[in-house]
Amino acid sequence: MFDTLLPVTRTNVPSSRTAEAYDRDLSLDFAKGALIVLVIVGHLIQYVIYRDDGFWYSPYYKLIYMFHMPLFMAISGYLSARSLLQKPFTRAASDRAKQLLLPMLFWWAIMETAKLAALWRATSLTSGLSEVLDDLAGTYWFIWATFISYLLIKISTILTRRSWVITGSAILVALVPLTFSISPLIRFTYPFFCFGFLLAQSGERSTSALRHHKPLLILFLSIVTCVCFLAWGKSTYVYNNLGVIHDFRSTQDVLVMFVGSAAASAIAIVLLLQCWRFGHSNRMARFIAVELGQTTLLLYLVQGTVFRLMDFIQFGELWDLTTRLIIAGVLGAAIIAIALTIRSIVRGVPYLSQLVLGMPPRSGLPQAKPAMN
Repeated sequence: MFDTLLPVTRTNVPSSRTAEAYDRDLSLDFAKGALIVLVIVGHLIQYVIYRDDGFWYSPYYKLIYMFHMPLFMAISGYLSARSLLQKPFTRAASDRAKQLLLPMLFWWAIMETAKLAALWRATSLTSGLSEVLDDLAGTYWFIWATFISYLLIKISTILTRRSWVITGSAILVALVPLTFSISPLIRFTYPFFCFGFLLAQSGERSTSALRHHKPLLILFLSIVTCVCFLAWGKSTYVYNNLGVIHDFRSTQDVLVMFVGSAAASAIAIVLLLQCWRFGHSNRMARFIAVELGQTTLLLYLVQGTVFRLMDFIQFGELWDLTTRLIIAGVLGAAIIAIALTIRSIVRGVPYLSQLVLGMPPRSGLPQAKPAMN
């Protein structure tokens, strides 16, 4: 587990979700809950606080985007290891599609219906279809990245389970110069999914070696993170450089992007697990782990739908910073409240729970957790 860098405490936390919270290691749930909050905060910075290109230069935006999605993908790869190794390809692909793609299509349909009802404008058939497909891919790109990464790893494990093959596929995918649609985002995050998967398969010998050198490793990674943070700029984001190398400057940008994200992700998981280790009895920590950390898929889909719709709404240009911060806080809290309310309503309803939440109705027995949820 991620306890190669920090011991993870297994903690049973009572909650309204009854038996599913018991006998479950909540440390990564806490990390996932914190990360989904950072996803929302990052989008609030982009869509509410700035509403222009200024967010690229925000130190808070930069800090969040250095690690939040790469680390999320690494955790997804780690948590997917068991199903990747134990399930046959057809069942694994089918289960993951029902888990991720089915609820994504539901929320995409909600978003398109809202656009047609409230934001309709005359467009040609071609441009309208292109916009709809762009909404499906761009709004929920992380879902596609997780699903495709899962399939790529599954295909690799069918051929061989040797770690060097997985590592080779990570390098190959990262370097392939594909730039259409969301392919750069998939190429950027796939190596982190591979790393999480390989970490789950690492033996006790390599784990002990990492633990033995943990202080020096953390110091080194902290220095690398700080250096990359200072070197990070608008062209370092994958959204802008597309992960393509064509000259010295682009090589520098892509290298800083991958190295900085890897180092920052490692430091972030150490800090998050340390926070859980010392604060797992705190009410807020339990809320983040149990309520948010086990609902990340729904939170991601709800916030993605909300912020995508905000692309088509002009507001806030004349608001001062204080007003924008207040609106951002209210909107962020509303997104979380809406998602948790929806979960409480539908999680016990057959079929509806699978369609909206990506999971079957909860019973009294623990359920296997999805990579995003």
